Amino acid sequence: MKRTAIQQAIAMVRSRMESMDETLMGKHTAHHIQQVERRLYDLLEEEREQIMMAYNDGYVNAIVKRSKNIIDYYNETYGDK
Repeated sequence: MKRTAIQQAIAMVRSRMESMDETLMGKHTAHHIQQVERRLYDLLEEEREQIMMAYNDGYVNAIVKRSKNIIDYYNETYGDK
């Protein structure tokens, strides 16, 4: 399955968190990385909506374009009346 850019970023953040050491600095950094991960999940939902809307827009545009071709065909073949 393909992964979006946001999904790839989440995987990178998660990998980084798993490789961090248990020092105080590591725990502090892990906390900040977890905040980034949470925000990435919010962005993932936005990205999902954008992808679905882009797909829908492309589908609608294809239908409109096709119907314009049908109208042109009709007018050229049978006249515009």
